[in-house]
Amino acid sequence: MGDRDREYVEFVEAASSSLRRTAYLVCGDWHRADDVVQDALYKLYLAWSKVDRSGNPLAYARRVVVNAALDSGRRPWRREVPTDRAPDLTQYGGDPAGTQADQDELRTALAVLSPRQRACVVLRYYEDLSVDQTAEILGCTTGTVKSQSSRALETLRQAMNRARQIGHAS
Repeated sequence: MGDRDREYVEFVEAASSSLRRTAYLVCGDWHRADDVVQDALYKLYLAWSKVDRSGNPLAYARRVVVNAALDSGRRPWRREVPTDRAPDLTQYGGDPAGTQADQDELRTALAVLSPRQRACVVLRYYEDLSVDQTAEILGCTTGTVKSQSSRALETLRQAMNRARQIGHAS
């Protein structure tokens, strides 16, 4: 194995779980997240010789993953298909978002957001990236990140208030 391939394999081993978690939070489905990460890692491998590994290859990889996640939702053959059973999440090595209840709450909350708003929230507040880093990954301006994040947070506040009102009414 050459140095280029060795560096790529080491990077993938170190970054895969983080990229997978990001993909899951953006698209809301573990199986789609797996597909998104595989597609993104393939694209990353093709561009690996051009990726500035002295800089921040994780930022580039996140951008590829987020773009792939957003693109996958636009393809009609990739849209979610409802099933009568939830997947067995134990095969994924536990629950990266906390307890099962926390994960369900997070997934439900993120589902009310548009894909772009969801990507902003995940990158800014879950991955703890700066506005500049998020803008770079999403290929947009910092102003867009700020406005999308602000709208997303307002949407989440409204959804939580509605949920509380329903909870108090029952």
